[in-house]
Amino acid sequence: MSKVDKRTVAYRCTECGREVTKWVGQCPECQSFGTIPDTPILASRAPTRTLDRRLASGAPASTAQLIASVELDSARAKPTGIDELDRVLGGGLVPGVVVLLAGEPGAGKSTLLLEVAARAAAAGGPVLYATGEESAGQVRLRAERTGAVNDGLYLAAESDLGNILGHLDTLKPTLLVVDSVQTVSTGEVDGAAGGVTQVRAVTVALTALAKERGLPVILVGHVTKDGSVAGPRVLEHLVDVVLNFEGDRHSTLRLVRGIKNRFGPADEVGCFELRDDGIHGVSDPSGLFLADASLQRSRPVPGTAITVAVEGKRPLLAEVQALVAGKDIPSPRRAVSGLDYSRVAMVLAVLERRAGIRLADADVFTATVGGMRMTEPAADLAVAMAVASAKLDRPVPGGLVVLGELGLTGEVRRIAGVQRRLAEAARLGFNAALVPADSGLTKADRKTALRVTEVTHLVDALTLLGESA
Repeated sequence: MSKVDKRTVAYRCTECGREVTKWVGQCPECQSFGTIPDTPILASRAPTRTLDRRLASGAPASTAQLIASVELDSARAKPTGIDELDRVLGGGLVPGVVVLLAGEPGAGKSTLLLEVAARAAAAGGPVLYATGEESAGQVRLRAERTGAVNDGLYLAAESDLGNILGHLDTLKPTLLVVDSVQTVSTGEVDGAAGGVTQVRAVTVALTALAKERGLPVILVGHVTKDGSVAGPRVLEHLVDVVLNFEGDRHSTLRLVRGIKNRFGPADEVGCFELRDDGIHGVSDPSGLFLADASLQRSRPVPGTAITVAVEGKRPLLAEVQALVAGKDIPSPRRAVSGLDYSRVAMVLAVLERRAGIRLADADVFTATVGGMRMTEPAADLAVAMAVASAKLDRPVPGGLVVLGELGLTGEVRRIAGVQRRLAEAARLGFNAALVPADSGLTKADRKTALRVTEVTHLVDALTLLGESA
């Protein structure tokens, strides 16, 4: 009797790894087109019956410890020397941590990590910077420009995982930077560099190495066209920290946003400014998002409103601008920059239906200043005030910050962190604030330099247009 073949023909998606029994043009898991090759593979088939088998106990790799006796030094973060990055990491790099930094091409990821590597080398101990995208000469030129040349920083232009591990055995570094994980491959598994199988295998190997040696590892990751991390979804589960590097090509502002962090807050944001001589942290970034705060307070202009956004735990003042142009336009335009298009469309509908401001026949343009992107509902009232101000040609009172979320009936809803937002506005010299009625402000909160006005409906807020500060 011949043996029964326990394998079956399958087709595997190169994007997410999903296996299907017949070839299809679109992956049923990740909905990607053209990611399933027409060449089949042999996949293991699950047994048709359950095996009654006992599991044998094995020798544990380490002895179980009382929780009170576990040393805390293995979980203490070591600062990188870059305050804004340490803020997002939760104090610095923990021994054995694996960090994934993902972002758009040209945003400045390599520049930031080269600065981190140089500072780690200056603090003591060799640092290995492995680059699979650039030559060592290209990295050296960037280091010369940004002042990141250090005797303890070693460069390795390698794309093979085995060669990188060989450098680790030779140098015994205190930090490893891999730029990028999508360019590194290993001969232990099949597939091209950047594929699902290769990225998973490389990340698993580097993660195991980091935990075994207590070596901090920073991986640079690519992103897809929709802004998510390229590669298998399991990549984000394997690493300890996932950071998203955001920035507009036409702005010098860069944001490092924490997506996942096992050793600190997962909602913190670090602000940087990309200059010709490198990337620099911005400890007080509110000024970058205001066109001219002093001018806005002294000479109000129609079509502008100031609000306070919260990124992580940090309040940031932002300016919302609006322009309403034209009349009796059959197909009016709706252009949005830096704001959520869906929320802006909702605000425009509420303005027209609940406040009687006609916008259906006019072009409406809304934008933020300084390249900032605001998606939180707390900016709804500021957008409404800016659009109404532009339509009526009446300026918002100078020195006023506007906070609040709008409902479909026109009510102004409560938002989180009102006290922190008002404190930041008062620190920057604003003297009045428009907030929801049920903001939970205490008497102590009201005894500040800000004159707080509470409103319950959008119509109540619009009565302030044209008034003096």
